[in-house]
Amino acid sequence: MRLKGLFSPRPAVLTGRRLYAAAAEQARTPAFYADMGAADTVEGRFELYTLHVVFLLRRLKGQGGAVGEVSQALFDTYLRSLDDALREMGVGDLSVGKKMRRLGEAFYGRVKTYEDAIAALPDRAPLEAVLARTILIGQEERTAPLADYAIAAVESLDRQSLDDLLEGAPAWPPIR
Repeated sequence: MRLKGLFSPRPAVLTGRRLYAAAAEQARTPAFYADMGAADTVEGRFELYTLHVVFLLRRLKGQGGAVGEVSQALFDTYLRSLDDALREMGVGDLSVGKKMRRLGEAFYGRVKTYEDAIAALPDRAPLEAVLARTILIGQEERTAPLADYAIAAVESLDRQSLDDLLEGAPAWPPIR
């Protein structure tokens, strides 16, 4: 019985995994694809997963202590999921590293771009521009509903208590 505890993930790691699962579940909501115009492709799903993970990381940022470990576990789980997805799609072992590097660069670019866009609110133009460039490619006229959702998601996460969030169940807004 004692050995089981030695090999169990730390609570912060489990929380990070639960947060990633919640982000992935939300990103898979059919309304993003059917109603809002997100491409139901590998790239489109990557962008929606990334959007939700970025919002969670933003909310956890600067909280200190064990929350930093949760943030790291969330990020690590996100990366592991990308790696697994590439392998399931048949990307060879020798190519996975290169593709992961490109995806990592894309992720960090998205983090900076979304942070800047959120900081610019209530000016919606930067947020709508990044959503048009990343999620709604070729459908720029459809950015308003997704921007509304993104703003509501940020506000919802900001209102949610840290304790509730660390239960692994972020309060996402409804998709309209």
